[in-house]
Amino acid sequence: MLWRRMECNFHLPPVRTFLRRLALSAGIAACGATAALAQKTLTWDDAKRELLAANPTLLAGRIGIQESRAQEITASLRPNPDLTLALDQVDPFTTNPYRPFSGALPFVSTSYLVERQHKRRLRVESAQKATTVALSELADEQRTLVFGLRGAFIQVLQQKAVLAVARESLGYYDRLLAVNRDRYKVGDIAAVDLDRLELQRVQFETDVQVAIVNVRTAKIQLKALLNDSTPVERLDVSGPFEFADILTPLEEFRQYALDSRPDLRAALQGIDKARTDYRLAVANGSTDPVFGLDFGHQYPVQAFVGVSVSIPLRIFDRNQGEKTRTRLDIDRSQRLADAIRLQVFSDVDSAYAAIESNLILLRPYQTNYLPKAARVRETIAFSYQHGGASLVDFLESQQAYREIQLAYVNLVGSYLTAASQLNFAVGREVVP
Repeated sequence: MLWRRMECNFHLPPVRTFLRRLALSAGIAACGATAALAQKTLTWDDAKRELLAANPTLLAGRIGIQESRAQEITASLRPNPDLTLALDQVDPFTTNPYRPFSGALPFVSTSYLVERQHKRRLRVESAQKATTVALSELADEQRTLVFGLRGAFIQVLQQKAVLAVARESLGYYDRLLAVNRDRYKVGDIAAVDLDRLELQRVQFETDVQVAIVNVRTAKIQLKALLNDSTPVERLDVSGPFEFADILTPLEEFRQYALDSRPDLRAALQGIDKARTDYRLAVANGSTDPVFGLDFGHQYPVQAFVGVSVSIPLRIFDRNQGEKTRTRLDIDRSQRLADAIRLQVFSDVDSAYAAIESNLILLRPYQTNYLPKAARVRETIAFSYQHGGASLVDFLESQQAYREIQLAYVNLVGSYLTAASQLNFAVGREVVP
């Protein structure tokens, strides 16, 4: 009985259980490897979020904002007081050489510069407005980078659409080629016709390879803007590649731009800062008195206290040059703001005209040309297979379908680029 109990205690696990555990471990390892090689697919919101978080130019601009805020601290500092410690009338040549300090005069003096005409407040106000201008300039830089990113994102979508058209055309042609090989075997078409059909396939293969290279190149440009280290093979984007036949009136876009453009906002803020700088220049031309207080004691006289006021005589230097410069800077800032306002209208009008032109071209493609090209291709292919159309007609119908599809894809890409240009001109996303 004892031997039997010991035998039961040392049973090995069944082979089936061991194999299940081994399969489970292998599955976990495979899942880990798959996760490590997972595809990274970016939507437009994901790409924009990565740009704002990792772009070196924007990171440097944010550090510049912190530097500008540090200058606000410097501008708000008050003048430091002065302290003087002195020991005067020390006589080492006195008749009693052992008492050279008997007639010494210890002296303590302090003074403080009092700034007049709100110099400190104006310095702080000027520094704060400089920070406000820097924030608007950073927003404008971000607007430019987002526009560049949007263009790269659209380029990837467009090249993917071109690749899809090329692959669809190649697949369709291969199916027809297989049918015509069968026809050749039964003697329905001549060998030269089959050779011509097979030679035509080179064009479709070339389209596919060129599209693959273009997709890869567009992804590389996108990676560079995002500062992303993901391999090109694992990077992809997703988003709608289509157009919306809805357009807001031009005047509304103009008003949106006047309200949103950060470069125009920075120019208007620059005018306000220039006016503050002029008031500061006038204040810096005024006289700032220095008030002093001193304490002393001279043996055997009692201790004494004195006060003083020092007033610089600003006869020659009254800050004339800075007053003139800041007054001229107000006019200059106003002219720059006017120029930027005109540029805003020009940008919006040009982008609006481009998007209108693309819509005019896209409408007939969607409603007429695309379905008609597909119908012609199917009809000619059917007729050729049944001897009702020539080989030339068949090849021309394939070429026409391919050209119509590629033209439509490129028009949609042009529309999305024009929409991005309009968003850039307005200063915010108004066309999705």
